[in-house]
Order: sequence, then C-alpha cells, then structure tokens
Amino acid sequence: MGQGISEVLPFAIGVAIVPVPIIAVILMLFSARARVNGTVFLLGWVVGLTCAFGVVYALAAAGDVDTDSGASDTVSWGRILLGVLLLLLAVRTWRKRPAPGSPPELPKWMAGLDSLGSGKALGLGVVLAAGNPKNLILVVGAAAGVAQLGLSTSDAVVSLVVFVAIASLSIATPVVYYLVGGGKAKRQLDELKGWLGEHNAAVMTVLFLVFGAVLIASGLAPLTD
Repeated sequence: MGQGISEVLPFAIGVAIVPVPIIAVILMLFSARARVNGTVFLLGWVVGLTCAFGVVYALAAAGDVDTDSGASDTVSWGRILLGVLLLLLAVRTWRKRPAPGSPPELPKWMAGLDSLGSGKALGLGVVLAAGNPKNLILVVGAAAGVAQLGLSTSDAVVSLVVFVAIASLSIATPVVYYLVGGGKAKRQLDELKGWLGEHNAAVMTVLFLVFGAVLIASGLAPLTD
C-alpha cells in the first residue's frame, strides 16, 4: 500500500496545482448558480480523475506490465517520452508568458462560466480532469506506475482513492470555503483567482519541469535494474 501511495503522491500534487481548473471553479462560485455549479463541477472532476486513472491502470495491468519485461519496458519508455513532452511544454509555456505588466489572458471559454447550467458544469469538471492533456499526462504517469508495481487490487484501489483525494483538494477547498465563508470567502477567492491568472505561466513552467523530470526518472529506474 505504501508503495502505491508513494507512487501517486507527486502526480496528485501536480494535478492539484494546475491553475486553470482552480480559476474555473472560482469563476463558477461567482455565478448566480454558485452553490449548485461549484458542487457538480467538483463531482465531475472526481469522476473524470477516477475514470481516467482506472482506465489507464486497467489497460496497463491487462498488459502484465508488472511481470512481462517487454510490456514493462514499453510503459517505462512511454513515461520517459511523456516526461520529455512536459519539458518541451515548460520551454513553450515560458516563452509564451505575458510580457511584464501585461494583463494575463485567460482561455476564451471561461467567459461563459457564469451562465453554465448544472449539466454543463458537471461535464466541464469531467473534461478538465480527464480531457486536459496536461492533467492526463500526470494521470497516465501515476496509473501506469501503480500498475508496474504489481499491487493487490485492494492496494491499487487505495492508491486510486489517495490520488483522486489529493488531486481534488484544490477544487474542493474553494467550493467548501465558499459555502461556509460568506463574503470574506468571496473576497479572498477573487484575490486567489487574480494571483493564479497572473502567475499561471510561472506555475505551469515549474510544474512541467518538475514532473517532466519525475516521469523521466521513474521511467529510467526500471530500465536500469
């Protein structure tokens, strides 16, 4: 169990600190349907992460990556390639960062978040959790790593639960804080949204660099045993 938790922990933290989903849920919390949309967005986020992790783990486990050296090597090389991709994304993100003093540009789709219905809020949570390529790389890295460990089903499930719980903290915290914090919560969440928007490029660059290195190192380790 400890092995599985250690494997998923860094990737879960990586998913949790991606700014865009946090900004998205905060924007929903300033809409007319804040309580409903914030809650169902969180639900969609949890469902998306759970399904993505489960599918990747099931496919990797079905390929006997824990016992078949060829399949294990394939997964290891895949993790290395994903790590290299993250390093390239780090360079691209830093080069495209806003000039000093320029207001950050948020994705255009965020403009309509205050008018979303609950169904679309749920779907957006799923998409940002499982369909965002930056998130998906981290989910794949975590799930494939757990499959390579050859854990029991119960230990793998615990690893999944821990991964989803930690990766969801940054989405659940604003929602819960809004529900119990009143006007003070709104002011502080608005400040957090502004900070994340302003420093999005820097946060993502560091995230890509760190987890690119983590994926490459974790992919190389089984190949050098």
